[in-house]
Amino acid sequence: MAKPVSLPVAAPVPPRVLTVAGSDSGGGAGVQADLKTMLAFGVHGMSVLTAVTAQNSLGVRGAWELPVEAVRAQYRAVVDDIGVQAVKTGMLSSAELVAAVAELLMDTEAPVVVDPVGVSKHGDPLLAASALEGVRKRLLPAATVATPNLDEVAQLTGVRVEDETGLRRAADAVLAFGPRWALIKGGHLAGDAVDLLTDGHEEHWLRAPRHDNRHTHGTGCTLASAIAAGLAGGQGVVEAVVAAKEYVTGAIEHGFPLGAGIGPVDHAWRFRRPRTGG
Repeated sequence: MAKPVSLPVAAPVPPRVLTVAGSDSGGGAGVQADLKTMLAFGVHGMSVLTAVTAQNSLGVRGAWELPVEAVRAQYRAVVDDIGVQAVKTGMLSSAELVAAVAELLMDTEAPVVVDPVGVSKHGDPLLAASALEGVRKRLLPAATVATPNLDEVAQLTGVRVEDETGLRRAADAVLAFGPRWALIKGGHLAGDAVDLLTDGHEEHWLRAPRHDNRHTHGTGCTLASAIAAGLAGGQGVVEAVVAAKEYVTGAIEHGFPLGAGIGPVDHAWRFRRPRTGG
């Protein structure tokens, strides 16, 4: 009697997350940081490149924006065939790119995390002044969660935050542009690293100890990608942000020197910790 033939069992498909952002040749931020973060969270990362940068630990030496049609083609190729459970946006340097990506997002039924990148860690401008209005009126309304730091809040809203009490005012100003949730990152303030997550009704104050480590390149990209990974996996916004905050705090603590300037956070810090037990 012939033995029954056992058919191979298809591997389960992990949640899929798409990053729409620029490339960081140094590997600490941008699409490179996004994909590392997504892998750390067990999701399948995919990418739409919006720009190529020549950068290292000392700063951005040059940036070259991709044509809008190339960005649109990458996005459609991924979404129409593979599908996505969450999208994260990062560097969108021009008004034309902002408008094109916002239009694509409005036709995508998946949560969106918008990191409104304005300047690099080294202070290099990454968003044209002419693109600000598009971010306000077209990109932020498409966001499930917007994750500006205090410099980006000031750039977008004019609100300048000097202490924790100003975070609520900043959140109100960002929410006025239409995202469902705003995560105002207070990492530039003195004291503990405190962020405010709010939808205008409920508030969640997220605190973490401040680590004495200057190697923090890629923090914003990493946090936004971690949130997107959580949302893709079925978490609610609050649960996803809390998990992302815990992850990025560890990544900052374990950030390492690279080159002669500011090194990256460690996206693999959970895997590098010494194992205990037998």
